[in-house]
Amino acid sequence: MTTTTTTGQLRFGYGTNGLTDLRLTDALALLADLGYDGVGLTLDHMHLDPLAPGLTTRTAEVAARLDALGLSVTVETGARYVLDPRAKHGPSLLDPDPERRALRTALLVRSVRVAADLGAHALHCFTGVPLAGTGEDEAWTRLLGALTPVLEAADKEGVPLALEPEPGHLVGDLAGFHRLRTTLGDPAPLGLTLDIGHCQCLEPQSPEHCVREAAPWLRHVQIEDMRRGVHEHLPFGEGEIDFPPVLAALAESGYQGLTVVELPRHSHAGPHHAETSLPFLRRAAEGGAPA
Repeated sequence: MTTTTTTGQLRFGYGTNGLTDLRLTDALALLADLGYDGVGLTLDHMHLDPLAPGLTTRTAEVAARLDALGLSVTVETGARYVLDPRAKHGPSLLDPDPERRALRTALLVRSVRVAADLGAHALHCFTGVPLAGTGEDEAWTRLLGALTPVLEAADKEGVPLALEPEPGHLVGDLAGFHRLRTTLGDPAPLGLTLDIGHCQCLEPQSPEHCVREAAPWLRHVQIEDMRRGVHEHLPFGEGEIDFPPVLAALAESGYQGLTVVELPRHSHAGPHHAETSLPFLRRAAEGGAPA
């Protein structure tokens, strides 16, 4: 296994949602061999299924494997069809049906326990898209009610909840995150997942400015290339982001978690992108131009 190194404070990981054609054991071994510091583990039917029997035992096995490989972990909950095989990311925390909303809440509470058992740095989640005909006030009321038990579980287990502003979702940008945070009274367990590509896509400020502004709440970071106004996760070098300033800002922020490559639509070439992404990020973190 290749010895893992880090550049300054930064620790790089790769998301298993970009390695869905690999068994989880093979994906973890690949990332360790390539020299990654950790993994963004999406709980899904092919990778530590959160709904299948024997979750506690299977989680313990994954925890032992991570420890043996020297990999840190952040748990992600963005599986597309884990709850509903017909509705992407459904049901969400905003679903009009309270029983369906409760399914998402229950999954996130269960994921908090998985994250705690894995020794994860944080649990990632997002809010979901309001359905047509749902008023903004109504959507926010549903969100606050559905998210509260998750925050309580996160507080009890000592696992930060890292909510990701996702384009098109109720909380779709940093302003939305701050609205949620202040509405809830700034609860200690609630932190932020900052996706660097999303900053390029839609935030009014540059990605490096977003990093500096978000620093007090950063609990998880996702990274990929992206173009302005187009929500498409791209391999490094195929978008518009200038990465050295972004990574410099991240290192200066004091962020201690993983910076995880997020290429969920590139699983067909996942091993290739995992191999090429880490050298790119290391060069960019050292201030050098990409090769």
